[in-house]
Amino acid sequence: MSDHFVRPHRLFSLRSTRRLVLPVFALLVNVTLLYGQSDFDSGPRSQPATDPQAFGLLLRRIEQLESDDRQLQTRVAELERIKAVAPTSNSAAGLESHRGSDSQTLEMLLRRIEQLESDHQELRTRLAKLEKFEAVATTPASNSGSPANPGDGGPVGSAQAQIAPAGATPTHLASSAARRAMAESDMRDSDHMDVNKTLLNIRGFGDFGLYGGNQKQETTSFSLGQLNLFITSNIAERFKVLTELVFEVHQNNDFEEDLERILLTYSLSDYFKLSAGRYHTAIGYYNTAFHHTTWFQTATGRPFIFSYEDEGGILPIHNVGVEASGQIPSGTLGLHYVAEVGNGRSSERTPAVEPVQNFVDENNRKSINLALFALPEAFPGAQVGFSIYRDVLYPQNAVAIGQTIVDAYAVISRSKFEWLNEGLMIRHTPRGMHGFETPAFYSQISRRFGMVRPYLRYEYINASSKEPVFPQVGLRTGPTAGVRFDVNNAVALKAQYSYTLLRRQTETDGKLCQAVSLCAPSSVALQVGYTF
Repeated sequence: MSDHFVRPHRLFSLRSTRRLVLPVFALLVNVTLLYGQSDFDSGPRSQPATDPQAFGLLLRRIEQLESDDRQLQTRVAELERIKAVAPTSNSAAGLESHRGSDSQTLEMLLRRIEQLESDHQELRTRLAKLEKFEAVATTPASNSGSPANPGDGGPVGSAQAQIAPAGATPTHLASSAARRAMAESDMRDSDHMDVNKTLLNIRGFGDFGLYGGNQKQETTSFSLGQLNLFITSNIAERFKVLTELVFEVHQNNDFEEDLERILLTYSLSDYFKLSAGRYHTAIGYYNTAFHHTTWFQTATGRPFIFSYEDEGGILPIHNVGVEASGQIPSGTLGLHYVAEVGNGRSSERTPAVEPVQNFVDENNRKSINLALFALPEAFPGAQVGFSIYRDVLYPQNAVAIGQTIVDAYAVISRSKFEWLNEGLMIRHTPRGMHGFETPAFYSQISRRFGMVRPYLRYEYINASSKEPVFPQVGLRTGPTAGVRFDVNNAVALKAQYSYTLLRRQTETDGKLCQAVSLCAPSSVALQVGYTF
């Protein structure tokens, strides 16, 4: 008789358990589908729903929950069969045999219900936090009309940033396939959006050093180097803008800002790119391989022949005009060309005159530069090439001077090994007179061992004391030795010693040298370079 009272109570408990388990479990599945990650996962949500990794975690979690659902349904079906058979059975032994297993099952299900209720409460708390975060994160994005830019590259190679799309997560999806399709659509939409936005990618470089030498009237000084902001922007599908803005200090201790490069580039294909603005003249290799930052250079500074104009350099390092460049179909030879037409360098070589003709050309003649180089696939990291630069200078109170600069080079530049070799011949021919030829070259070799890269450079230039354009140069030759230590990916330390043999030096405007590193027979440099 007692069994007839106990069994209905047990049947009622099973039915109540089923009614509690299934709705709670369904709510858990819906909340998980909504946010793609529950507290069962390894950590808080950090990527948008369209992120491929988060999407994969979501799919695996759905599969796990679906498996748990099938197991629970199977167990409920077993209990339903027990319920159907138990009232018609008159066997006391059978009743006792089921009683133990049903009691354990009920205890297990009650624990599971408690766990699900606890998880449900935690999910509701997490849901409230995520909704609050979503309200804060999506409102500014919808008002600004453009995504935030974290700003990565580099330059150079730059040097480019990836933009995280801002978008709302869908609340309900019919199936995992629908979620995948929507995620892929969102990613395609975000890529399309980024291409058509004007985004500034900014990369910074700087250096600081201690410099000294044994030149008369020179002192050992801590010196701020250049602060270089390398800025790029893809303004349309085939158009981009490149800007190199430099802040630096000169010998008079005054800060000065220079717009070293500003280029608008149209890319029709790999075979033709057209740029207009201020650029680094493609004379040889070094001038276009290493721009206005010591970070990418192995040594603390450039070879003398490639010094900047405002530091006593003799070459037209910068130019204002147009440039065409691209590949030449040549198979594994990897031929490239560069053709430039610009204002050229000013004929006056005094500090009071800006050497780069940024706005007004002093004459109607234009400088022309042609360069050809090869990147053979058979020799990774190797590059060989030459260039020819031609211009006519018109100094005041003097005849016109024809200027021709021929450069040839062969370099190997790899991550662990570097060997740069470059030679130039500069010819100045005053009208009606014989020409003056100035040979120059440098050779630099370095090898990286872990974080340390020792290097050695030798350079040479020999100009006549009657040279009509730069008579102050004379003979300069000597070695440079140093070591670069890369602390990490953002900071590098350099120590360098240079010895320079000087002959036939003359003053320019009462000043013998414009920089210690250019004129001191012996000089020492300690430098830290960094990127940000």
